[in-house]
Amino acid sequence: MKVKVISRNPDDYLRETKHDIHKVPRNYDPGLHPFEAAREYTRALNAVKLEKVFAKPFVGNLDGHRDGVSCISNHPKRLSVLISGAYDGEVRVWDLPQKLCLRNFVAHEGVVRGVIYNPSGNHFLTLGDDKTIKTWKTAAPQFGEEEEPVNTVISKTVLTGISHHVKDPVFATCGEICQVWEETRNEPVRTFEWGVDSLHDIAFNPVEPNLLASCASDRSIILYDTRDSGPLRKVVLKLRTNKICWNPMEAFIFTAANEDYNLYTFDTRNLKKPANVHMDHIGAVTYVDYAPTGREFVSGSYDKTIRIFETSKGHSREVYHTKRMQRITCVQWSLDNKYILNGSDEMNIRIWKARASEKLGPLKPREKAALNYSEALKEKYAAHPKIRRIARHRHVPKHVYNAQKELRTIRDKGKRKDANRRAHSKPGEVPHQPEREKHVLKEDH
Repeated sequence: MKVKVISRNPDDYLRETKHDIHKVPRNYDPGLHPFEAAREYTRALNAVKLEKVFAKPFVGNLDGHRDGVSCISNHPKRLSVLISGAYDGEVRVWDLPQKLCLRNFVAHEGVVRGVIYNPSGNHFLTLGDDKTIKTWKTAAPQFGEEEEPVNTVISKTVLTGISHHVKDPVFATCGEICQVWEETRNEPVRTFEWGVDSLHDIAFNPVEPNLLASCASDRSIILYDTRDSGPLRKVVLKLRTNKICWNPMEAFIFTAANEDYNLYTFDTRNLKKPANVHMDHIGAVTYVDYAPTGREFVSGSYDKTIRIFETSKGHSREVYHTKRMQRITCVQWSLDNKYILNGSDEMNIRIWKARASEKLGPLKPREKAALNYSEALKEKYAAHPKIRRIARHRHVPKHVYNAQKELRTIRDKGKRKDANRRAHSKPGEVPHQPEREKHVLKEDH
C-alpha cells in the first residue's frame, strides 16, 4: 500500500528568531504572473514621482566672508575641513559638519587667486594678486602666536592659478608664463612658454602626475610634460576656456569650462575634436570639478546655477539654484562623493547633496533594499515617455528658462540654414559638420 504525504521543511517558512523577516515562498514562473510588467511600471512611476517629492538638495551655507568667494579647496585627508579665499585677500578655514569658521586671516593684498593643500595635508599654499605664494601650517597657531606664513615666495610675474603635484612637494603656477616650483626652493625649477600673453588656469593630472594642462588668453588649451623641455600640444577653441579639470580615473580625459556656455570633454590622444560637448548653461561656465568616481562632474556658471553632468551625456542630469545665489566663482565635489560645495559673488559658500533625493544618515537593511529596487525599476523603465518626462523635468528661474528658449531658437535656425545651403548647393560643396567638430579651430604640436 502506497501512502502519499505532503512533506515540508520548516526551514523554508519558519523564522529563526522573531526579529527576522517573514519568509514568503515565490514561484518565478512568468506564466503565473501575467501582470508583472504592469505592476513594475506602476512602481517605477511611483518611485520617480517620490524622487521629485524628496528632492531637497540644499544642506546649508557657510557665511562670514566680507567679499565674494574667489576659490575653495578640500583637505586631501579630512572630509570635514574646507579652505576658502576671497576677493579682499582673506582666507578662512571651515569645519563643515558644524558649519563653523576655525581660522580667518588676511593672506594677501588684493584677490586670493588660488588655495591648495599639499598631498599630506600638513600645509596649504595661497596665491594672490600681490605676486606672492605663501605657505601656511594647517594647524592653527597656539595661544599668543601670530598668524604668520611658514614661507613666502615673491614671483617676478603676475600669478593667476596654482595646482599641486599628487605625491611630490612640487606645485605649478600660471600667469604670464607657466612655472613649476619645489616647496623647498624660492625660484622656479622649470619655466614653459608658448607665445601667449597670459595663462589663467593650470591643473596637474591626478593619474599621470607629470602631465599639466593650462588654458590661455588666446583661447587655447596647452598641455605640458614636466619631464620635457617645452610644451607638448595646443588646441585652440572658438572662445576662451576658464577652467580645466582632469578625470581622476582616466589619465587621458579632461573637461574644459568655456565662455561659449558649453563644457568640452577632450581625449588627449585626439584633440582634433572633443569627445563630448556638454550643453545646458546659458552663461559663461566659470568652473568645473570631477566627482572622485570620475563618472560625473559639476560645473558652475555666470547664469547663477550649478549643473551636474554625467561624463557620457551631453545634457545635465541636475540643476541647482537659489534666489540669493549670484554668479558662481568656484565649485568642489567632496571626496566622499556625497556633497557639492560652491562659492559665489554674494560672499556665501553653499553645501548641496550630490544626489538631490538621497537620504542622509544610516539606512536600515530593508530601507536600503527598497531604494535599490526603486533605482533598478527607474533604470529599467527610463525610456518610457511618461517616466522620462517626470525624471527630466526641472523648475528653473525665469531668466534661465527664457534664455534657454532663445538659445534653442538660435541653434535650430543655424541648423535650418545649414540644411538649406546644403540642399541648394552642388553635392559635396557644403559638407555636413557634426556638432563636435564646430568648436575646435586648430591643433598645434
